[in-house]
Amino acid sequence: MTNSKKLTEIDKDRIIEMAWEDRTTFDAILLQFGLKEQEVIHLMRTEMKPSSFKMWRERVQGRKTKHEKLRTFREGRFKCSMQRQINNNKIAKR
Repeated sequence: MTNSKKLTEIDKDRIIEMAWEDRTTFDAILLQFGLKEQEVIHLMRTEMKPSSFKMWRERVQGRKTKHEKLRTFREGRFKCSMQRQINNNKIAKR
């Protein structure tokens, strides 16, 4: 990672969270934080325990949803009809 990209701890936490999410692409991370896929991999390697990094790499490698060009869908997000709404950090009752 280049020195010109100074990331706060909050930025690092968000990038790691986005990298773990299946449907968040590396392109979205690039757009929001300016980090290329290899830079995200480097960040994950330095910020995570070796076993967690290895587990993440196995999950991500070859996953179509992490690469914009390989996706079969372009927009939208799947949401189960049974999924509860979250308001003010509390799950709403049905």
